[in-house]
Amino acid sequence: MGVKVVKRHGDSFKDKTYLWAVFSGMRVTLKKFTANLSDTTCIPTCEYPEAQPEDITNRYRGMHRLTHRDDDSVRCVACFMCATACPAECIFIEAEERLDGVDEKQPSRFDIDLLECIFCGYCVEACPCDAIRMDTGIFSIVAKEREDFILNKEQLLKNRGAFGQENSLA
Repeated sequence: MGVKVVKRHGDSFKDKTYLWAVFSGMRVTLKKFTANLSDTTCIPTCEYPEAQPEDITNRYRGMHRLTHRDDDSVRCVACFMCATACPAECIFIEAEERLDGVDEKQPSRFDIDLLECIFCGYCVEACPCDAIRMDTGIFSIVAKEREDFILNKEQLLKNRGAFGQENSLA
């Protein structure tokens, strides 16, 4: 058996210095640059935040919200399933006894730290009673203080669904 020698590509000085690749890339960039300078209508831009994106579907995961029952009480039963399923550990719940006889308990405190949240949606999937959703349509969250990124129960209940589904489907 003989040894087969395979000629490698890139042995020339031009290939070893990568100058040809750099110049060909700069040629493409310069071509696009001059085309955009001569005709600015072909540049795809969005005047955000004045013009909101229109390609957001109802499956998009935006900011969280807590859903309401028909009697406008909180649907959450403080089972801690969302906090357990959260990989970022950004959901904090404290439970209290529910006195109206609907369920055993309800959250006295329900906080979500949006700075730690990775918006994965595991909390929505884990909730057995459809109490938490991410369908507010709010995807741009801006604040001046770090404390403003921690949403409490009242703020989560104030958010409404952006796609016409206020209450649970059940």
